[in-house]
Amino acid sequence: MNTMARAGFRIALLQLKVGASKAQNIENALAKIRFAVADKGARVVALPECFNSPYGTQHFPAYAEEIPTGETSRSLAAIAKELGIYLIGGTIPEKCKADNKLYNTCTVWSPEGALMATYRKIHLFDINIPDGITFRESDVLTGGSNLATVSIEGAKIGIGICYDIRFDELARLYRNQGCDMLIYPGAFNMKTGPLHWELLARGRANDTQSYVATISPARDPAAGYVAWGHSMVVDPWAKVVTEANEDEATVIADVNLQTVDEVRAQIPIYSQRRTDLYKTEALS
Repeated sequence: MNTMARAGFRIALLQLKVGASKAQNIENALAKIRFAVADKGARVVALPECFNSPYGTQHFPAYAEEIPTGETSRSLAAIAKELGIYLIGGTIPEKCKADNKLYNTCTVWSPEGALMATYRKIHLFDINIPDGITFRESDVLTGGSNLATVSIEGAKIGIGICYDIRFDELARLYRNQGCDMLIYPGAFNMKTGPLHWELLARGRANDTQSYVATISPARDPAAGYVAWGHSMVVDPWAKVVTEANEDEATVIADVNLQTVDEVRAQIPIYSQRRTDLYKTEALS
């Protein structure tokens, strides 16, 4: 194995404050990206779910943009090229010109400022917890139908968004495709966050023996939807490497791909699966 090709990279997760002004949200993201690169040496930067807009079905139509021609996409492309980094662009509400539908979409940008991938949230957040939270993304958004992977610094990375992390089948499909890391921009709330945010990140890391990164907006107690925060990186041993609290923060971690290889060699569950009895396969 070429160990140089499997060295890894430094990633920064940006747990950003999000307000009513799209322009301010974008400017804040750009400033924090510059800090993560200049001061922390990040090669890969990841933004949270819905970083340019308040999170809520009442907000999505007004803040939605086309990709890649909208102002948010143009700003992300420009900063990625300016700094020569890979940028996981969190998510934004996407307005699709072709079908006139709205999606919750993650973009990934190359060091040349090129759009490497788009991923539309597959599993929409429709839940009803009495005395807890009721939310229906499907009232406004349409679910995506395609997985998305990107190759960065010798690693293959699969993208999911928030509620997607609850579905181990999606993570398994990414593992079957050879992914070393899963990245989930997400905004869990004050009910599900304390219960499941870390559990699910560690669970998906353990299932797939991969790195997992979850990136939340910062908590705003005055917001209509209050995010849990606690952006984190989990290693292939399912150990939390680094974690934010609820405030605006930049979380730094070094992703070591040799750790992925070591865990998979020492506990070789992938080759030990009884695929004569069960398997998870993509249907399209």
